[in-house]
Amino acid sequence: MRKTIVLTLVAASLATGCANMDEKQRGTAIGAGVGAGIGAVLGATTGGGGGGRAATGAVLGGAAGAVAGNIWSSRMEKQKQQMQQATQGTGVQVTQTQDNRLKVEIPSDISFDSGRADVKPNFRPVLDKFATTLVENTGTRITIVGHTDSSGSDAINDPLSVNRAARTRDYLVTRGVASNRFAIDGRGSHEPLVANDTEANRARNRRVEIFVAEQQATAQGSQQR
Repeated sequence: MRKTIVLTLVAASLATGCANMDEKQRGTAIGAGVGAGIGAVLGATTGGGGGGRAATGAVLGGAAGAVAGNIWSSRMEKQKQQMQQATQGTGVQVTQTQDNRLKVEIPSDISFDSGRADVKPNFRPVLDKFATTLVENTGTRITIVGHTDSSGSDAINDPLSVNRAARTRDYLVTRGVASNRFAIDGRGSHEPLVANDTEANRARNRRVEIFVAEQQATAQGSQQR
């Protein structure tokens, strides 16, 4: 019962407290709220002390969550603007996500041929510019996710989507981005943007998504140096 009450209070405070925040503040607050909820549950369920331990756990968990939360810094905004300018007219979508990550979505017509994971020549200038912005902002972490359409089986599409993400990462590494900053994933055909009912729609679903995140701890460290 105590765990339910704690989590309910955390969720309620997040819903009301985030309403008037900007994106940077909201990202940090969400991280803090999640951390507080976890810390409170742990505090309430381990050892004696009841509500006192829950409160202490919430404070400690909130601090940890704030450090783990993504922020939208001036560096992230600059990187977004640079990529929007560099990819204008190419079909590449550059946006800020709700959890304060930079998202670069690259469609298949400039990224990969159907059924292949080789980086196409007209994809390279986009990645070259992207690599430059990543090298300038060394404190960020990059996640690359590959997708396919529904043509073929999962046995083909799942590893193909991973290979597309891996080839994108490998190209960025050759342009000076440290390999330990990357995580890759492949979703196969399991997360389509639209129904796979026409060739145009299947082309939309064949894509690579790149996410860049800057965390609170990283930003604080950069300010202290």
